[in-house]
Amino acid sequence: MLVLLEYLVVTFLAVFVIVNPLTTAFIFTAMLPRASEEKRRAIALRSVKVATSLLFAFALLGGVIFQLFGITLAAFRIAGGIILFGIAIGMIRQKGATEKETAEEVKADKGHVTEDISVIPLAIPFMSGPGAIATVMILTSEAPTVYHTGLVFLGVLACMVACYYAMVYSRYIVQYLGDTGKDILTKVFGLILAVLAVQFVINGISDAAIGFMLDTQMLDETEIEDPRIPPRDHD
Repeated sequence: MLVLLEYLVVTFLAVFVIVNPLTTAFIFTAMLPRASEEKRRAIALRSVKVATSLLFAFALLGGVIFQLFGITLAAFRIAGGIILFGIAIGMIRQKGATEKETAEEVKADKGHVTEDISVIPLAIPFMSGPGAIATVMILTSEAPTVYHTGLVFLGVLACMVACYYAMVYSRYIVQYLGDTGKDILTKVFGLILAVLAVQFVINGISDAAIGFMLDTQMLDETEIEDPRIPPRDHD
């Protein structure tokens, strides 16, 4: 039970720091400064549904994608860890931006802000971007049992619920934290993400080393499973 609880905590933190609901809250407030409470809740709920569905889909199809493209788990762990580490460094080094500046950046990226922002840019890429997708795929591929896999989905769902309430109460969060508070929390999240990313790379290198030793018959393949084999569906 304790091992499962630890895996749930690791999963939640891994998804939480990459999604960063607080950043989503700032974006949400910046883009909907005068929206009614009913409209804010509707947009928040729709964006969470889209992001959750997308992350669930990639979590379920991760093994299929590995098999389809002949990708080894070790390679994906290393590549995913490097990508997440780059994101983490960006979070740590980024300069604080005001709510107005953030809104202007989003407008510049889209050309204009549409009335419905639930899918783009909230669900994609802020809540279910490449980093979050890579994270859930790695976590599900590393899950040793079906129970651990279920915890990945539970962790994603918990993070999306956090995103929903962060958006619904974003006005209060923005007022309480301010730009300085948001900047500090972003750097802390970046540090946590960097540690997780390094661990992903270490796991990948370890698996690749074991695979090499199996190829060179330094290890007995009857006593250890080849970690390079694409993950199979859990029974």
